[in-house]
Amino acid sequence: MYRIHKKDEFYTRMAHEEGYPARSVYKLKEMDEKFRLFRSGDKVLDLGCAPGSWMMYISEKIGNSGKVVGVDRSELKIPLKSNMRFIEQSVMDFKKNDFAGMKFDLVVSDLAPQTTGIKISDEVRSVELCDTALDIAAALLLPDGIFVCKIFEGEMIRDFHKRIKARFKRFKIFKPKAVIKGSKEIYLLGFGLLPGFAKGN
Repeated sequence: MYRIHKKDEFYTRMAHEEGYPARSVYKLKEMDEKFRLFRSGDKVLDLGCAPGSWMMYISEKIGNSGKVVGVDRSELKIPLKSNMRFIEQSVMDFKKNDFAGMKFDLVVSDLAPQTTGIKISDEVRSVELCDTALDIAAALLLPDGIFVCKIFEGEMIRDFHKRIKARFKRFKIFKPKAVIKGSKEIYLLGFGLLPGFAKGN
């Protein structure tokens, strides 16, 4: 359990004031401002989307000509807009047919395991979720698509770094200021899905 820090209270309060259900939106916003992730008209897949803060932000950035599809086994806490779609299921039960041939400009994942406090166990489960997200991204991203993934820092993530680097032209590691103080979470970004790495192609 992390101690409450003034910085964390600031982001929580700001999320409430701006109408977002969770403070995690500011992690995505900072990444977007740094790497210019979203454009008007983009098609985005949001894995682990509940309670819905990332979907809200993405919806605003991509506009009515874009589409954001969220996947989570938990219910959303936001109303859906015309450019949103929600699929209530675990990403571990992912089926390509659920998307009826859709391809995406970005796949973003804020997936996280329920932590046990046992370091190695939490790392294993985090990497497992990230591997699933990466496989989904490889199956559904357009050429030159972007992948964003949360993961817990640890020795096990080095091999996962290599798996992203093998599939994308550029690779970045980023820790947003809005991450809870003391947390091991970071974000990995892959830019430009390379030809030949899409699953099933």
